[in-house]
Amino acid sequence: MEPHSYVWLLIIGGIVAFAAGFGIGANDVANSFSSSVGSKTLTLKQACIIAIFTEFFGAFLLGANTSETIRGGIIKISLFENNPDLLMLAMVCALIGSALWVIFASIRGWPVSTTHSIVGAMVGVGISAFGWKAVDWSFNGITKIIVIWFISPIIAGVVVSTFFLTAKYLILVHQDSSFRRALIAVPIYITFTIAINIFYLLFKGDPSLNLENLQPYVVAIIVGSVAIIVSVLSHFFYAQYLKRKIIGKETGLKWYHVFVVPFIGPRYDNDTERGTNDDQNGKQEGIEIEENVNNSPKNIFQAAFTAIGNYIARGISKEVADYKAHDNIELHDAAVKYDPNTEQLYSFLQILTASLASFSHGSNDVSNAIGPLITIYLIYDSGVVEPPGTTSVPIWILALGGIAIDVGLVLYGYHVMRSLGNQIIYNSPSRGFSIELGTSLTVLTASKIGLPISTTHCVTIATAAIGLCNGNAKALNWKLLASCFFSWGLTVPVSALIAGGIFAFTAYAPSAPT
Repeated sequence: MEPHSYVWLLIIGGIVAFAAGFGIGANDVANSFSSSVGSKTLTLKQACIIAIFTEFFGAFLLGANTSETIRGGIIKISLFENNPDLLMLAMVCALIGSALWVIFASIRGWPVSTTHSIVGAMVGVGISAFGWKAVDWSFNGITKIIVIWFISPIIAGVVVSTFFLTAKYLILVHQDSSFRRALIAVPIYITFTIAINIFYLLFKGDPSLNLENLQPYVVAIIVGSVAIIVSVLSHFFYAQYLKRKIIGKETGLKWYHVFVVPFIGPRYDNDTERGTNDDQNGKQEGIEIEENVNNSPKNIFQAAFTAIGNYIARGISKEVADYKAHDNIELHDAAVKYDPNTEQLYSFLQILTASLASFSHGSNDVSNAIGPLITIYLIYDSGVVEPPGTTSVPIWILALGGIAIDVGLVLYGYHVMRSLGNQIIYNSPSRGFSIELGTSLTVLTASKIGLPISTTHCVTIATAAIGLCNGNAKALNWKLLASCFFSWGLTVPVSALIAGGIFAFTAYAPSAPT
């Protein structure tokens, strides 16, 4: 076809890709932060603020690898060589089918796999267009993806259980010395987490960064140097800051004191009476200001901006950590509890691992939204079907996917947060830390290889594995876990039927005589 034809398909594809990214943010980002919010390490608002950056940069810097697999590893796009415009339509329909199912599941609070959704939608449009032969059933195609779907959650569960059981028997069960032991482990945890991020960014970053030309020894030197520096700084600065903050109860220590903590003396807030009076005066002034604002006239523009602001704030102000907690009393009572000070120490570490998990999620799952859009754009730009791997992913498409994920999280992410927070298991900082670190390692490795795995499956199975580590079957919500499995089983066929049906309706509908 002529280049720059069917601009309307490109526009619709961009809109629907944004909607698909919105669904990913509303559903899948809970995989990264539900443990932190459930254990009350972070509030939902704080998690959203962090995720806005980590999800975007994960998608922007590492999202190109899995996008190529989604773009050309499921259906045989060579069948569309004589009809590139038909492939554009197929990709638009796949995005519609995937987005509709994921957004519906998010409204219901079901943690479904957005990867399964887009793969099912791609299979649906392929079969609708050319029959079963359109799907690449070989191990290099969809068979490998399906096998990885089953293997990756098991790997994540084993890795997460290894992290948690190591911490449990070396640190947590030693009630008298658990905090001291955990404090020694802090530099190790932080160094390992930072090293993983640096390694994958250098070893398999976005092709536009031209990092693939780095020699392995250069990567090793950079990662090793960073690891040494981080380890030293963590031991002498961050670990000492945590000790004084948690054990010393130094209320005057602020977050920025971590950079100078060895050089400053004890800091306490002794002027509590003045602080209380100031708080009361501030509250009174706030009430007066609020009354004045409410009584002041508003024009239509002010009213519109206020309504938009309230809607955005509604999504990040929900209470998800204690949601229906009374229904899970037996579940929480069956879990083993550990030293509160040690758990608080892990809560500081959990912020770092949650950020890593979010970064890895953005790198893997953004492909579910932008993979088809990349195909649409390349056909629009060149007029031909480009074989996968022959062209680079446009930066603006990666950015669009990252922004869409952020918007979905902020406006609607709280629904699935409730399910994965404290309702499958009792979540504490030490458990959440292990879940986030183990799953992020699994997902980042998959992104490096270019495998679009299900982060939902990895996190859910990893969470269940942590529940089993209690040694008590009652510490796991089997009913909710079964409902998750049921929604997973629906994902591929439902998204395939929706996408395939829409494609058949649009591509093969009767046309008016000319």
